[in-house]
Amino acid sequence: MIRYNLEERFLHGGDYNPDQWLNYPEILAKDLELMEKAHANTFSLGIFAWSALEPAEGVFQFEWLDKIMDQLAKRNSNVILATPSGARPAWLSKAYPEVLRTNEKREKMLHGGRHNHCFSSPIYREKVAIINRKLAERYHDHPALLMWHISNEYSGDCHCPICQENFRQWVKQKYQTLAALNEAWWGPFWSHTITDWSQIESPSPIGEMQVHGLNLDWHRFVTDQTIDFYEHEIKDIRRLSPDVPITTNFMADTRDLIPFYSLDYGKFAQHVDVISWDCYPAWHNDWGTTADLASKVGFINDQYRSLKKQPFLIMESTPSGVNWHPVNRTKRPGMHLLSSMQFIAHGSDSNLYFQWRKSRGSSEKFHGAVVDHDNDEQNRVFQDVAEVGKALEEIKEIKGLHKKAKVAIIYDWDNNWALNDAQGFGLESKRYPQTLQEHYRYFWDHDIAVDVITKDHDFDAYQLIIAPMLYLLPKETMKKFQQYTKNGGTLVSTYLTGIVNETDLTYLGGWPQELEELFGVSVKEIDTLYLKQKNLLLMKEQQYQIHDYCSIVQTNTAQTLGVYGADFYQGQAAVTVNDYGEGSAYYLGGRTDQAFLEDFYQEVTQQLRLQNEWVRQGSTNVSIQSRESQQEQLAPTTYYFVMNFSEENQEVEVATSGIDLLTGKTTNQLLQLAPYEVQIIKVTA
Repeated sequence: MIRYNLEERFLHGGDYNPDQWLNYPEILAKDLELMEKAHANTFSLGIFAWSALEPAEGVFQFEWLDKIMDQLAKRNSNVILATPSGARPAWLSKAYPEVLRTNEKREKMLHGGRHNHCFSSPIYREKVAIINRKLAERYHDHPALLMWHISNEYSGDCHCPICQENFRQWVKQKYQTLAALNEAWWGPFWSHTITDWSQIESPSPIGEMQVHGLNLDWHRFVTDQTIDFYEHEIKDIRRLSPDVPITTNFMADTRDLIPFYSLDYGKFAQHVDVISWDCYPAWHNDWGTTADLASKVGFINDQYRSLKKQPFLIMESTPSGVNWHPVNRTKRPGMHLLSSMQFIAHGSDSNLYFQWRKSRGSSEKFHGAVVDHDNDEQNRVFQDVAEVGKALEEIKEIKGLHKKAKVAIIYDWDNNWALNDAQGFGLESKRYPQTLQEHYRYFWDHDIAVDVITKDHDFDAYQLIIAPMLYLLPKETMKKFQQYTKNGGTLVSTYLTGIVNETDLTYLGGWPQELEELFGVSVKEIDTLYLKQKNLLLMKEQQYQIHDYCSIVQTNTAQTLGVYGADFYQGQAAVTVNDYGEGSAYYLGGRTDQAFLEDFYQEVTQQLRLQNEWVRQGSTNVSIQSRESQQEQLAPTTYYFVMNFSEENQEVEVATSGIDLLTGKTTNQLLQLAPYEVQIIKVTA
């Protein structure tokens, strides 16, 4: 990663598709001119260029890519060179139809779309290996090459006979015996005992979808199979360019920007050198405030930073609107700079776009881009991009710096899959990722740094760990929580925790002993409320609303902090705390409104002295994030990003003045921010 680490600039630019414009030399010439004016320095090439690189089987045309890469190198730009496996050419599908996917109904798909290929297909793997090796042989030492971009937004699954056999082998390797398999999948249910490995089939709406252990293992297999294909893609690339880092772009799901559902990125993160991801918030929507959405962007940025505990990259974003939201609004004036700096504030070392130039035809011709169909550098969007590029140059000393957090929230993909599959509780009210976002919101509102980690991360670095709704909770993790708390940590968990093990079998004998000891309570029942029903939480002479879930608990060694205010369990414990070793474990029995989380975490953070000492008087509309320099030979320096995510003027008070890197001016301790304004303040101790 030598050249990557030596690059002092923030990466600014994005997906560039010159292969779409090879018949328009005047457009390609104009692009080079506009790149300079946009302060753009990094471009992702070749993501969907297979048909341009190999127009017929075994016929390779690299001259156009040579020319573009040489031109970019001449202007001191970087290239993130992609492998083209995300969309194969038509000749490949026609000649080898077995490369196409089979859906869950066992229907063979036609050529088209993206990622419509079988990760198990030997011929597809062979053809991918050939084109990837050609790229690596030709460009591994090119002066513009900064990193490799493998495929694009891996996703989806295949149910063909080859994938079925691979799944059977995966299951056999995991369980070793049919007896162990049938125990894990609870085979006697509905007479679903497996008596031969050949009887195993992937979940299907025309077959089996009610065996939860099977469903869970299929999700795990799809992740492992995707990673295996990724490792196949990078084999020659790693061999020929060992010093060039490799990434593949991760994603988010739904308008809430929750972690991508279909792949376990916690596991995938171990196989990439640098985390990169594609972020497309629906700014200026009609269902929430700007601050609401900004908090969700903050959560998932913190997750992708935390997966490898290092700066990440924004591989795709948009300078304006997209073309796939239900309503595609463009960014209001000021929002592009603000939203771009939010990425940097949470640990990104880039702001890259999809796309550099709008396509002329097909499905992405109206997706936002730096260069619009008018080809005009004076339009508002292009000028917004140039402003961001100039700002990134002005703050380049921040690149590579880390964030420090003493608070962690645990997100677990296995848990999300199993909980969503559970045929109980509230089918519409589980909302595991969104619940984590609600707990995160207190810390975002109060400018306290958070890592979003997996259960496999080291817990020792954190004073406070928040682990809501861990429905699937292995005994190994329970013991890890016990040790963390015993050593002085503070743990918070909630309703719907500790119900099933790692194969989605319920724990027998009541709530697991490890959790009873840790939290000092026994969970006896879980009451599920209809969406319009409410209960009350009474705590410290305050009254809060409870909705969706109420755990009915028996207190053993725990202290009751709050009680239910209604129903047959009125007066029984709803919030408890238990001293365990040198630490404390809180149990929140009901799903509360945000007002309770605000008061609860305020008390916890005060006890643990977790407040942001630089912020004397903050605002829930103004997010303050920081990145820190701790070089031994220099005085400690902190860079504070003060960001107004509202449409109104805001005022915050901070402990010390500093230098605003965007203006070069000394700041006051009372900071005034216009709507969507961002200040980046350097404070040296």
